[in-house]
Amino acid sequence: MPTSALAPLPALPPPATTLLNGAALFLDFDGTLAPLADTPDAVDVDDDLLSLLARLRDRLNGRLAIVSGRSIATLRDLGFGDFLLSGTHGLEFARPGAAVDAPPRLPAIDAVEAAFNVFIEDKPGLLVERKSISVGLHFRGAPQWVNEAGLLASAMAQQHGLALQHGKMLYELRPGGADKGSALTALMQTAPMAGGVPVFIGDDVTDEEGFAAAVELGGAGILVGGPRATLATFSLEQVAAVRHYLAEGVAG
Repeated sequence: MPTSALAPLPALPPPATTLLNGAALFLDFDGTLAPLADTPDAVDVDDDLLSLLARLRDRLNGRLAIVSGRSIATLRDLGFGDFLLSGTHGLEFARPGAAVDAPPRLPAIDAVEAAFNVFIEDKPGLLVERKSISVGLHFRGAPQWVNEAGLLASAMAQQHGLALQHGKMLYELRPGGADKGSALTALMQTAPMAGGVPVFIGDDVTDEEGFAAAVELGGAGILVGGPRATLATFSLEQVAAVRHYLAEGVAG
């Protein structure tokens, strides 16, 4: 989506709890709560983070959700099973202990996955990530293939009528009709998020729709990372700063 050049963004006003008071807090995962890793499987979630999020959720009367490009199955495997979740860029939803609400996996996704696997056979460093209802092609380990990977992903999206999602060193193909902004909007209409002021924290271009939806509903977006064109309202430098900010919210 088009973004506005708002760099550098203003720092969050002290105390940090000002923005979190009354918030309905939406958190991206990769690059926001945990540093990006060379491969998706290399990311780890520590007990301190889970404890911090649980305490912050309690302080916000339950108004905390993880909104990620990861599948809900993966988020639960990482330890987020006790949290309200939206996965695969707004296509999946789940409450703690409940079944996942998601569309079925399309045969077209399997066809794309097969094409991706053929493509990477002779290209060390590329990685195909199979998700519940989507598939990703990672080129972080072999950035020299970015153009060829992009051409293949674009062709597959057009051939199969799928949405092409650009991410950090990633092309992902998935069904269309949803994004992190639509996820935020949907969750804001139901308990426990309803009644709060939406605050969305994320780092990637895939989070821009979340920023836009939060601002449209009277809240704010917080970009994690260096300056770039964005619809976010404020910024935090890195994952460590996010954790510090959230810890301040608990302490306040």
